[in-house]
Amino acid sequence: MYSLYSVVVESTVIELNGSNQYKGGNKMKKNIEPCYYGDYLHLDKVLGAQELQSEKYGDAAHEEMLFIIVHQVYELWFKQVLHELNAVIDTFNQETVKDQQLTSVVHRLQRVIQIQKLMNDQIAIMETMTPQQFLSFRDYLVPASGFQSIQFKRLEIALGLKRDFRIDFDKQSFYNRLTDKDRALLENLESKPSLFELVDNWLSRMPLLKTEEFDFWQYYKKAADEMLDDDHQTISSNDMLSENEMRQELKELQATKENFDALFDEAKFENLRNESKFRLSHKALLSALFIKQYSEEPIFNLPFQLITALTEIDEQLTIWRYRHAMMVQRMLGTKIGTGGSSGHHYLKKTTESNRIYLDFFNMATFLLPKSALPELPEIVRRRLGFYLQ
Repeated sequence: MYSLYSVVVESTVIELNGSNQYKGGNKMKKNIEPCYYGDYLHLDKVLGAQELQSEKYGDAAHEEMLFIIVHQVYELWFKQVLHELNAVIDTFNQETVKDQQLTSVVHRLQRVIQIQKLMNDQIAIMETMTPQQFLSFRDYLVPASGFQSIQFKRLEIALGLKRDFRIDFDKQSFYNRLTDKDRALLENLESKPSLFELVDNWLSRMPLLKTEEFDFWQYYKKAADEMLDDDHQTISSNDMLSENEMRQELKELQATKENFDALFDEAKFENLRNESKFRLSHKALLSALFIKQYSEEPIFNLPFQLITALTEIDEQLTIWRYRHAMMVQRMLGTKIGTGGSSGHHYLKKTTESNRIYLDFFNMATFLLPKSALPELPEIVRRRLGFYLQ
């Protein structure tokens, strides 16, 4: 069941506790022992955790301190991102997602996005190091590699990037160079539902708008067919296109039309899904599409923010991969990575291939102008808003 998105939406009622008093939690206790800043943050451990490999072999490489601190900060932010994602996953891993919970979910995902932006900016600090400065200690790090960041692997899996959706190199090497303990931890995580899978299930449970008074998808198909026919006419009558260009554009339009057709034919959709053209289930995609078409309706405000946040998280992760790849090329050129990968080439390939919420990006293909959408009947509009009975 999905609580808010039922056929009839009831007004939110504040629960009272007997004598017109709000229900509240226990009063926060006052600390009885003084809390000292350095002890609370364990600064002796944090600030003493930078051991330079270069010092073991001679003079310390000055830039190695920067290299260590930047990566330690990444790991701290990964820990916070996992803290937020695990709370979101726990919320969606229930039969019912309450309306009030969605507010917290969106807030936590927005926090993740801000952390991602900070991590992306942090790459610029690493780029203050020159390639030769990096080479002064780089060989001492072999075979250590970002491949061994368990938290980053946990982050990817939690979001929905499991082994089957990775590039071939990742499928073969994802668990290489790990301890048995870390390998077991990640394999166990792979067996649990990811945020992508849970959001897919949540969207699939939402009722599509089809009543005796109104069938949105009938209107939508008619408007979509008219839009695609107009596009075909525009291409066919464009004298500026060469014969090859026109043929190519008509071919791409036909592929788009096939994707539209799949929205109304689940068998066709599953065929395209098996070809990795879609990853969301048929019902989930239709629900997400309807939410985006009518995002201004009160009932869809939080779901729209959720979809937008997941899209932004995927975008920020892609930006991080790209900037990381560019930094590695700047530092190493075409040298192999310390972990045995092809370095820059491998990282660049993961930028586009290891995407998670690509369906939310591609959904813009199916969006129609507001002017082409049907006017919602009053009885339907009431069901999409909040009102007192």
